[in-house]
Amino acid sequence: MDRTDQIRPDDILLFCTQRNEKVRLAYFLDYYRKQGVNHFFFVDNDSDDGALEYLKKQPDVSVWFTRASYRRSRFGVDWLNWLQRKYGHGHWTLTVDPDEFLVYPFCDTRPLRALTDWLDASSIKSFSAMLLDMYPKGRLDEQPYQSGDNPIEIASWFDSGNYTMARNGRFANLWIQGGPRARVFFRDEPAKAPALNKVPLVKWDKNYVYVSSTHMLLPRGLNQVYDEWGGEKASGVLLHAKFIDTFGAKAAEELSRNQHYAGSVEYKAYAERVKENPQLWCKWSERYINWRQLEILGLMSKGNWA
Repeated sequence: MDRTDQIRPDDILLFCTQRNEKVRLAYFLDYYRKQGVNHFFFVDNDSDDGALEYLKKQPDVSVWFTRASYRRSRFGVDWLNWLQRKYGHGHWTLTVDPDEFLVYPFCDTRPLRALTDWLDASSIKSFSAMLLDMYPKGRLDEQPYQSGDNPIEIASWFDSGNYTMARNGRFANLWIQGGPRARVFFRDEPAKAPALNKVPLVKWDKNYVYVSSTHMLLPRGLNQVYDEWGGEKASGVLLHAKFIDTFGAKAAEELSRNQHYAGSVEYKAYAERVKENPQLWCKWSERYINWRQLEILGLMSKGNWA
């Protein structure tokens, strides 16, 4: 369903790949509509749960369907790069998964447009957000998730510390790892834990491309979202609501499909640990309150945006 003729020159656009995420879509769309996203682009990778049909009915959504290999598309990056090149040029574009929820400075009182206007005025073309894994207190399957629910009300805890950071010399981005996935699922090999650094919000140009998910882009200057001289640049957080009761079935499905990076090493770790009904909560866990709490903890910054 192509509704791109509705897009206006100053619209904020969101790009997303999804497969069998219908249960998440109602809240996801509502969340980002309230933030100020004007149009959504989805690539549906062969869903069979009704997600495609649901998306086709949404008045502000354009959706493409494919049965092609997620792995061979560099895990969906090629699909979204093509759409962003064709439709995103000159727009602020937000690229997120259905379980990722952007929190930025003043998001409780200011729409996303206020942030992008300030970035434009400051000649800043990219905005980073650390991926923050959220989880419940208790077993992951203890509280059923229903369509339309806010998943952060179930998975409302996070690790306030336990993160490592290194500079990637090739792409000039920061590489962040840690949190509950390193602590629980990759406790024996933390160096293999998933990356948590992302640059999801970009003033798109047809000559830009994402290289690996939203971890890094080309040109390399778009990855320099941190201050090398000890100051702070404005940044946000992506609340990552993967760890709810749908997690076990999703992990099993993705492992059987074998469509993820490095031979699905991440999903092999999930499948192995999920048999133990792990509890990600620990005595150092923090309960999420708001963006100001995240800034106090040093996980995001308002920089010089006042």
